[in-house]
Amino acid sequence: MPKMKTKSGAKKRFKVRSSGGIKRSQAFKRHILTKKTTKVKRQLRGMTEVHAADEKLIRAMLPYA
Repeated sequence: MPKMKTKSGAKKRFKVRSSGGIKRSQAFKRHILTKKTTKVKRQLRGMTEVHAADEKLIRAMLPYA
């Protein structure tokens, strides 16, 4: 059986935590920032947990993580 390939896009976007959860960066923080308030931009900093409904799909994309 050949090795399974990891999806390159998923590899760059997601990290698996030691607890087993998957973390991702916040969306809406790349461009068109002038119309967003400072409060919104501050709250979009950092990482967040992937939703439970999407976790199975992401784990399939990261077979060795």
